[in-house]
Amino acid sequence: MINRGDMLELTRRMTVSRTCFTRIAGAYVDEDGFVDDTFNINFLNLKAPDKEKNLKLAKTVPFSGTNRQLKEYTIPVTAKGTDSVYQLLQGMLSCRLKNDALMDIFYEQIADGFPADYEYAVYVFAGTYDVPAKTSDGQRLEDSETVYNFLICTISPLCGEYEPDKPVFGFLYPAFSDRCGDPDRIDIYHEAEDQTQEGLMYKLLGRVPSDNDA
Repeated sequence: MINRGDMLELTRRMTVSRTCFTRIAGAYVDEDGFVDDTFNINFLNLKAPDKEKNLKLAKTVPFSGTNRQLKEYTIPVTAKGTDSVYQLLQGMLSCRLKNDALMDIFYEQIADGFPADYEYAVYVFAGTYDVPAKTSDGQRLEDSETVYNFLICTISPLCGEYEPDKPVFGFLYPAFSDRCGDPDRIDIYHEAEDQTQEGLMYKLLGRVPSDNDA
């Protein structure tokens, strides 16, 4: 189960003035499933209005209905093999999205698992959060206890030329649990709680889990 407090703590670092994001990369996929265009830039180089717009997209995932729209899953060993999306995520996390070849493969995997009949955007955000230590009574200390490096991915229909609408699917990897990252688990977001994106779930987990797996 996801702790709502962990998600709220994370979103507090997703503001224009104190953003935890360092980079954003993305692709635009046409209605036939082909990548039409891509971008990859330093998040801090964006103008304030663009930061605000993209932060709103990213925050959709951790700020969604905890354990309803956003659920946590264990990534099975069978989904961690060579050429798996898990291995891609490890590489993307390690390079902080700076490897365009890895990103292109990731977009192709997403397009393969999400055969929509409309144009959509795939955005990936790389973030770093210096998790502050806490005393036994819950008071925060100045020193960081750990560093949480993470990725947030969103998939959104386009509502204009290169303008993503509210995400219909996304994920936070690694899962943020007990105020630290868990590389064996992933938090997955569905806009509609009762509509599972089976192709994308299979890409991420190697299977389509039941409700009892979350």
